[in-house]
Amino acid sequence: MSIKTIALVGNPNAGKTTLFNRLSGLHQKTGNYPGITVEKKEGKFVYNSIEYRLIDLPGIYSLCPSSADEEVVLSTLANPKSPYYPDIIIVVADVHNMKRSLFLYEQIKDLKIPTILVINQIDNIEKEGILIRKENLDAYFSTPVILVSSRKGEGIDTLKETINKGFINESLETFQYPHEFKDAVDEVKNSFEIDDYLAWLFLAQTKTTNIPLTYREKVKEIVKKHKLISKRLQIKETILRHRKIDDLVEKIVYKDPNYQTFTNKFDKIATHSFWGYFLFFSILFLIFQALFYLSSYPQDWIETFFAYSSELLESYLPQGPISELLTQGIIPGISGVAVFVPQIAILFFFLLVMEESGYMARVVFLMDRWFRPVGLNGKSVVPLLSGAACAIPAIMSARNIENTKERLITILVTPFITCSARLPVYSIIIALIIPKGNVFFNLQGIVMMILYLLGVVMVFISAAVANKLLKSQYKSYLILDMPNYKIPFWKNVFYGLFEKSYSFVVNAGKIIIAVSVILWALGKFGISKENNRTNYFADVPLENSYLGNFGKTIEPVFKPLGYDWKIDIGILSSFAAREVFVGTIASIYSLEDDGNENIKLKELMKRDINHNTMEPTFNFATGISILLFYAFAMQCVSTLAVVKKETNSWKWPAIQLFYMTGIAYLVALCAYQLLK
Repeated sequence: MSIKTIALVGNPNAGKTTLFNRLSGLHQKTGNYPGITVEKKEGKFVYNSIEYRLIDLPGIYSLCPSSADEEVVLSTLANPKSPYYPDIIIVVADVHNMKRSLFLYEQIKDLKIPTILVINQIDNIEKEGILIRKENLDAYFSTPVILVSSRKGEGIDTLKETINKGFINESLETFQYPHEFKDAVDEVKNSFEIDDYLAWLFLAQTKTTNIPLTYREKVKEIVKKHKLISKRLQIKETILRHRKIDDLVEKIVYKDPNYQTFTNKFDKIATHSFWGYFLFFSILFLIFQALFYLSSYPQDWIETFFAYSSELLESYLPQGPISELLTQGIIPGISGVAVFVPQIAILFFFLLVMEESGYMARVVFLMDRWFRPVGLNGKSVVPLLSGAACAIPAIMSARNIENTKERLITILVTPFITCSARLPVYSIIIALIIPKGNVFFNLQGIVMMILYLLGVVMVFISAAVANKLLKSQYKSYLILDMPNYKIPFWKNVFYGLFEKSYSFVVNAGKIIIAVSVILWALGKFGISKENNRTNYFADVPLENSYLGNFGKTIEPVFKPLGYDWKIDIGILSSFAAREVFVGTIASIYSLEDDGNENIKLKELMKRDINHNTMEPTFNFATGISILLFYAFAMQCVSTLAVVKKETNSWKWPAIQLFYMTGIAYLVALCAYQLLK
């Protein structure tokens, strides 16, 4: 079976991902491009015995990209040796923003790779006062043009048939660049035996990293020789192309100038200087209420399932180290995190709905006016909101911020945003120290929201400090695409929900199982007082085990915060990943309980007594101290690693580690001393 590669290219919010999902179905996978931390989405479909590989390239507005993730597109399409070099390019155009879409299409077409223009989101356009003059499509385009609604599946079969029967770009006419640049273009073209337009594109790149490595040094040499200003070439091309595009759009798309869309009407509220913020914080309030109300039943089912599984294994397995490892180590560790998957899934669900509906762009617009004074960019909202899922991809997504200073500040402050890994810690501690409240106002949900808002407040404070310390002569401006509101495409939402939840469970599970095994071993091994030798699998009291001795050694460091040695071990182990705290606590209490009663973790934590104060370990003061410590601490070695990769220096992750941990310790110390 022959395999052909298809690249999907388009502006952000053009519906490229929906089309990708529609074509590939479940046959897709994600990863990073080799050598770079930019996500690559790859899928496949079979049509008439031909297998097609789909590559979903990052969204761009032009082949002269201004951010790191956009650089992938040109470096892929300009390099026939790239493993992702396509046989066919599908340019996905949004029918609501044809001028911007056609600018990119005209550039792509001039690369002389077989190209299809897909005009997407055509469902219900008549109700929006938009009319496509279909009779003009064949007359004014030299490549196939397919009208598609990727949400409803309209035009998908026509698209597959067009791909299958094969075609070539009929017109050989390419961009006519100004004659004054002819010598430089010819020199690049002759040096590498490439077409005129690709030679022009190489000269127009302000960043040489956009150009494939084999061409890079020679192009730099030619630019210097001819004293070219790359930005000037980009401006020339934009002006010349738009003369043609403005005329073309009028011939194919008609928009009723008097028609008021739902988007226009609702934006009067969603982007209003008062009601916009009121709406946004109301949505946040409802999300955090839902986190506790909707997740309570599935959480109980999960806890019951793991307790029953542990009892079942104990009854069937012979007593010994294997049985104890499973029932007191691995199962409690996994249970300690699995129980919070419903809450994490609910949070992901709401974030995906906000993104799919088009509302997230309005949040970016609203927050820009707040971010500017502290040295951030409106585009920083995307990494910060993504940080509610995980700081690692959030930090990587800061690559779309062009200004170096604003990008660095965004990277440094993003870990203050409460990520899903903190959610298990917050949930278990809040459930222990905060009553539920009444039907209308769940107090636990309100406390959860306050913790998230504390992270946001610290983002502003830290960004303001960094803005004063870091200097930059460049000032940036927010250029934002406001997509039309639409009902979320639920298939996309549930694809994303499954992918993110699965990734969380798998990635956290690996660490938790490893940590649980280590903790179980340390908790079961100890020095015998009789012969001063290591005692294996005997009834060593937990306090006298290696685990207990280690916890007591570090106890003085955290004692002023109200923590005992068990909490200390949880905090240190969670440096691998924050959610490990709950798994660690579950393993410790399971060892202490010896698994005889298989009591739920929450009940074991309620019963526990602090040997220093002889009061409940998880009292109100200690609980608040733990919550505040985790709200501000850098408890994630993976985040530090990705910050090092993105900044190419250990300086910034080191600053993050000491700054965030220092703040966390001081705030937790003050809270405990005031509340105890």
